[in-house]
Amino acid sequence: MSRTRLPVAGTAEVRAHGAALARRHARDLTWMLALHGLAAVCGLLGPWLIGRLLDEVVRGTTLSTVDHIGIALLLSLVAQAVLTYWAVQRSCRFGEKVTAEVREDFVDRVVRLPLPTVEDAEPGDLITRASRDTDALTNTVRYGVPETLIALMTCLFTFAALVLVGPLTALPSLVVVPLLWAGTRWYLRRSQAAYRRRGASYTALGDTLAETVPGARTVEALRLQAWRRRALDRDLAEAYEAERHTMWLRSSWYLTVELSYVVPVVATLAIGGLLYTQGLATVGQAVAATLYVRQLIFPLDDVLSWMDELQIGSASLARVLGVSELPDDRRPSGARPDGRQLTARSAGYSYVPGRDILHGVDLDLAPGERLAVVGPSGSGKSTLGKLLAGVYEPVSGTVELGGVRLVDLGTEELRRRIALVTQDHHIFRGTLRENVTLARPAADDEVEHALKAVGAAEWAAALPDGPETVVGSGGHQLTAAQAQQIALARLVLADPHTVVLDEATALLDPATARHTERALAAVLSDRTVIAIAHRLHTAQSADRIAVLENGRIKELGSHQELLAANGAYAALWRVWHGD
Repeated sequence: MSRTRLPVAGTAEVRAHGAALARRHARDLTWMLALHGLAAVCGLLGPWLIGRLLDEVVRGTTLSTVDHIGIALLLSLVAQAVLTYWAVQRSCRFGEKVTAEVREDFVDRVVRLPLPTVEDAEPGDLITRASRDTDALTNTVRYGVPETLIALMTCLFTFAALVLVGPLTALPSLVVVPLLWAGTRWYLRRSQAAYRRRGASYTALGDTLAETVPGARTVEALRLQAWRRRALDRDLAEAYEAERHTMWLRSSWYLTVELSYVVPVVATLAIGGLLYTQGLATVGQAVAATLYVRQLIFPLDDVLSWMDELQIGSASLARVLGVSELPDDRRPSGARPDGRQLTARSAGYSYVPGRDILHGVDLDLAPGERLAVVGPSGSGKSTLGKLLAGVYEPVSGTVELGGVRLVDLGTEELRRRIALVTQDHHIFRGTLRENVTLARPAADDEVEHALKAVGAAEWAAALPDGPETVVGSGGHQLTAAQAQQIALARLVLADPHTVVLDEATALLDPATARHTERALAAVLSDRTVIAIAHRLHTAQSADRIAVLENGRIKELGSHQELLAANGAYAALWRVWHGD
């Protein structure tokens, strides 16, 4: 099966999402900016008061005037400190609120992804978006955006104060604008593509690691170490070059920025002194203008410093939003199935166009029937199970439940009726009880019944805190067999009328597997069950057995009928029993 890269959102979509986010939090954003604006105004009083003090001293003044200006300067500093405290508090709340929303939104996007898309995607791609990109976006939202907005507003107020002090003394500060504009424009035109390339390179690196580490035994057995090292070296080299390119862009831009800091201060001081000697400005105006230009460096430096973080955040947001661009694999029509009859008509499926895995599958499953699907490895058993569970949409033919195509049912409606349990499972961090009740909220007696049904009640009760024991990452570690029993307990609570078991007991030892299967058989006695298994004792007790070879159903009948036919199933049975 070929691997595909998940899409990346375009610049327009990223900007639209950012604007929508700002509109949703307009009140918090307004309060935050208002408080920071007032704090900035208080901070701007300092240079103006110092300039006025100098002018008063030059003209000759009284001690009372000096005292009044000094008290005003002190009050402005205290007011700035208080307002800054409130503003920072507002900023932190705003950042945390938006961060939580971004994370929740991403989780919502991920859980809505079509399962075939998740399985077909490169393994490191979604992991990178869920971890590295989400963390980078969180940092940008929490710190980068608020700090940049505050710094921009402070720059605007500072320049306004500079003009009010004296238009002529403000002119020298403009000498740097063309240099700063040209340098920033040069950087922005190249940085977006560079950061997206960097994100893609980390995805490729994550893919290689995600494939190599779990498959280490296979790599060693087939002596593929050198090949995997070359693949890793190639991805590391690309990540290095991408990182180096972004670093070169930043370094080149920072050189321009640093030069832009020095030039206006020197120009304002020099020209301000010249204006003073010509009688076009007072000494206080020249000093205040120089202080303002010097003070302008700090918010400007914040803007330019966070620009790099904003580029990273923008690239990460594009990758996060790209997840939602995937087309939905379900088109709910609103139709309701008339009964529990599950049928497949000439159903076919392929992972790669032109290379069908399943060909013309025809099946009629009566409500409550138990069908076993057997066949050699690679015959398409798991694919058929996912087709009958509605995970995959057939590329030809139809799969229907009660006369309604499975793809016409909404996900919630489909999973309420049909459930798929495979040997792949996951234990979430939380109590054992919480893991079982993921299927649906349930009372203690229902949880106990579900655990008993799958043979897990005894070991669950023996845990340190019983069903309230924390399991999963950082908690009590369950064995693979125990984790699989928990997955089956969820199935009991979910209570669907049709169940597809794809090697659901494969990780259990034979004795435990038989015990669990007997318990499940009692629980699922009135439900339609499609059991895909390599252990033929499972097939022996089924109502009917479908033998799959090369994507086609070669034989269909009961255990005794197929043994009497002396065909493919009979051959498998003899091999199983060593005859």
